[in-house]
Amino acid sequence: MLETTDLSLPPKCPAKASQPFRGMALGTLVEIAVRLVISGYIFAVVVYVNASGNWDKDDDLVSTSKVSAVLGRTATLPCDIEPSTREDRVYMVLWFRDYAVKPIYSFDVRGRAFNKALNWSDSTAVGPRAYFITVTKPAALSLEAVQLDDEGIYRCRVDFKNSPTKNFQVNLTVIVPPHQLLIYDSSGVQVENVAGPFQVGMEFGLSCEVRGGKPTPVVSWLVNGKEVDGRLEEFGQNIVVSKLTVPQLRREHRNTTYKCQAANTHLIPPLEKTVILDVYLKPLTVKILSKLTVMETEKDYSITCETTGSHPRARITWIEGNETFRNSKVDNEQVKESGNASVVLSTLMFSPIPDDHGKILKCRGENPALADAYLEDFFKLNVVFPPKVQLHLGSTLNAENIKEGDDVYFECKVRANPEHHKITWRHNGGVLTQNYSAGIIMSTQSLVLQGIGRDNAGNYTCLASNDRGETTSPIVNLRVQFAPVCKMKEVTIIGASLEESVKVRCEVDADPNEVDFVWEFNNSGENFEVAPAKFDGNNGTMSELVYTPESERDYGALTCWGRNAIGKQEAPCIYQVIPAVKPNPLNNCTIKASLNQSSEILEVECVPGYDGGLHQEFRLEAYEVLTGNLRVNASSVSADVPIFRIAVADLLPATHFYLVTYAVNAKGRSEVSLLEDIMLRDSEKHTDTGVSMLPLILLLVGCLLAFGATVISVMLMMYRRRGTTSPVHIEPYMKQPIITPPDSRNNSMLDVTHGDHTYFVEYTLKQVTDYALNNQPDIIQSPQDQEKIKREPQLFLPVRPDTLFAPYDIHKQGLQTNRCSLNPFSAKSWEPISFKADRNLMKEIIIANSIPGPESCV
Repeated sequence: MLETTDLSLPPKCPAKASQPFRGMALGTLVEIAVRLVISGYIFAVVVYVNASGNWDKDDDLVSTSKVSAVLGRTATLPCDIEPSTREDRVYMVLWFRDYAVKPIYSFDVRGRAFNKALNWSDSTAVGPRAYFITVTKPAALSLEAVQLDDEGIYRCRVDFKNSPTKNFQVNLTVIVPPHQLLIYDSSGVQVENVAGPFQVGMEFGLSCEVRGGKPTPVVSWLVNGKEVDGRLEEFGQNIVVSKLTVPQLRREHRNTTYKCQAANTHLIPPLEKTVILDVYLKPLTVKILSKLTVMETEKDYSITCETTGSHPRARITWIEGNETFRNSKVDNEQVKESGNASVVLSTLMFSPIPDDHGKILKCRGENPALADAYLEDFFKLNVVFPPKVQLHLGSTLNAENIKEGDDVYFECKVRANPEHHKITWRHNGGVLTQNYSAGIIMSTQSLVLQGIGRDNAGNYTCLASNDRGETTSPIVNLRVQFAPVCKMKEVTIIGASLEESVKVRCEVDADPNEVDFVWEFNNSGENFEVAPAKFDGNNGTMSELVYTPESERDYGALTCWGRNAIGKQEAPCIYQVIPAVKPNPLNNCTIKASLNQSSEILEVECVPGYDGGLHQEFRLEAYEVLTGNLRVNASSVSADVPIFRIAVADLLPATHFYLVTYAVNAKGRSEVSLLEDIMLRDSEKHTDTGVSMLPLILLLVGCLLAFGATVISVMLMMYRRRGTTSPVHIEPYMKQPIITPPDSRNNSMLDVTHGDHTYFVEYTLKQVTDYALNNQPDIIQSPQDQEKIKREPQLFLPVRPDTLFAPYDIHKQGLQTNRCSLNPFSAKSWEPISFKADRNLMKEIIIANSIPGPESCV
């Protein structure tokens, strides 16, 4: 889309009637306004034409300035736009190139705020590279990415509202910096960073070649930062060459820096390149600083050798006898180097061994870059040492062909100064003693083992002692090959349903571990070998059988036998396959409180039942009694023992709830075990409100009598059932978990805290098969002596009595049928009950609606 700008002249410049293209106050410029209406858009094009091709005499040229710019950089062309008077303002700024009559850039403020001026640039001249900057003084036209053809004369015309027009001329010069600088050595090889290496006494020369640049650049040399004169040898078109020569190199010339610079403007840093001179130097001295007269083994000695004057840094080599020191001959060898290029220190951390005695220790310092440029210093080693011990398996034995039942022997070879006086044998770190009955026989330097078993395999060492100390031999490993044996000694129980495929894994220990397996099935009626196609028998010491019981006859014992090169397995691995069923319920669930880092938690621990032949998991669910909502769904924190942890914060604000625990395996979930009538009671400071406690005491006595009658009935039923031996009577009890009631003094009430509050947890443990039919809560009297504990009011917010008693509709119907009314609000219309108004009244409501059955009425 064509971009246009309204460049109308200020109204103070009317055109002359007799000469329509001349007579304007600001010169011979004529405004030609062409408005085009194209597709609903209005374009205004202003063209300024100089009818005579010259400036009018009224257009005075204020000043001319020279500006230089580097090719590709930004040029700044100044133009003073400040009016003569403070009341005046700029109307328009026009930029022209050379003597062209058409502007290349305009800055239009007419009819708008100064900060919203219109900027326009000629796309064929400067395009988006130009931008007028007004925040500087003087203002300037910024021309980015300067090109060679941008060089020339630029005119800036400034029109004001009242003041006369100003014109400024700028002469722009474009400088082309040199684009390449190369340094060559005397042989014509280009040098990048380091010149050389050269040797002392050679002639050294460098040439600096500079290419490009307008105007012609000046080339200079700096040696170690000081300017020196070079010799200008060649001067061609756009190429300048300067040479520098050193007649003879000396040791002090090493690391000298030579810098070549080329510059033709101060606007940018000069083009430069620096090289460092590298000179090889021979060692001047080599000396061992500490020569020891006596050395002992198992002691560390520090021996230092110094060499000077070498470059590159001297390489110090330690030589013992005629061979270079190697790790195989030194217990602990570590070479440390320090110093600068002319002084090198090498410290040998030397722990001598018996073989070092009498040898010559040399220190050699050499320049690795120069042939035969080395010096040496040496001294003779005098070493005393404890025993040197080597252990070997008997020479007549083949270490790869020893099996259970064979006889083996070891030989301990000792070299010591003075002679050794004791030898100790060790097996896997433990000391061996002579034992003829066990087949362990020791002679002077031999150990004999008769009739070995796989327990005799492992690491063997011998230890010899003399006056200098004791030495342990390197470890010799004894491999005892044996027939396969089961990793698991016990019978493994595997549960599987009919038509269900289970994987049975048989793992054995064996040496060699290439084992062939045979599977067999046994039951009361048959015994047969399993086809090899049904199991993987080529996996080292493990075989996996996919077994699918298809009828009741397929339940029995699977046996796995392994055979390797030594022989067949003596006793098989046994896997008892039984029908898989759901797990049994959890038993003996108890609750206790434990302290967490943030708050107290309730911990529920149960005893697991039979897992049904499959892996089982343990779950716990906590429900609100009033609403039946699930509050907590937790898994056991242990995979083997059902232990559940519930944070008190997860149960609040509910105060009355029950817990359901059960086990789950692949066949389903067990029957649930119920922990019933669990209450979180906030501790309360009791005050005498004047309400009579007699009805509550009578209610409590009635509840206790009813509870006692229930217990006696249950005991009678248990006694009758215990008297019969019929399986019909025993089986239901085998299916139910055994719940051990908690000690009322220890377990039926807990103190837990949450935040700044303390709660009492009261609960009753029950085993209920169907909780929906047995949701009668037991009543545990809250503690009476709580005068100094604060009660949490949020646990008893205003509620409707009918919703408060909703979970006990069955018992309310029973009470109403027997005309036993315990609810003092049954005849009243509903009103919000405020805990703050009457605390004891709310307690009576809860207790009255928690009493089971009509038989509890007093």
